[in-house]
Amino acid sequence: MPETEPTAELLFSAADATPMSTDEATIKPWAQARDELAAAPKAWLSTSRADGRPHVMPVLAVWSDGAVHVSTRPGSIKGQNLVRDPRCVVTVGTEVIDLVVEGKARRLGGRELDPVIAAFDAKYGWRMAVRDGRLYDETLPGAPEYVFFAISPTTAFGYGPDGLTATRWRF
Repeated sequence: MPETEPTAELLFSAADATPMSTDEATIKPWAQARDELAAAPKAWLSTSRADGRPHVMPVLAVWSDGAVHVSTRPGSIKGQNLVRDPRCVVTVGTEVIDLVVEGKARRLGGRELDPVIAAFDAKYGWRMAVRDGRLYDETLPGAPEYVFFAISPTTAFGYGPDGLTATRWRF
């Protein structure tokens, strides 16, 4: 599925920007933000508990096929939260940009897991074993089971390292 380019715009208007820049030349292209997201060694995943309290955890993440992909144990709080309410936020901070990506998560299964497993192996050297359609890390004691979620962005925000520039992308 080809990736569509989101609409990029300044996050702040002249009326509310002080001290933020309103120079449209500071708008960052999504490709640059996406590449920073893809290269980040870890991300932070924010979900909502059943009672509405926030839950934030560091996760390994890869970018593939227009989505952020994360892994978790099926019984983890973040995994349970994503199944119950797919709305979530992924954040990363790099030397180039700080990103906040709002999106909706979907648990992956079947053949759609293959490219994600390959992407995790390429980025982290993390090989998953597939048995009976389920994923296991056989390098760990007890070979724990994992699940993958694809998080499709709905809106993203990027803040420059200068603290004065900001871009919003609408997907």
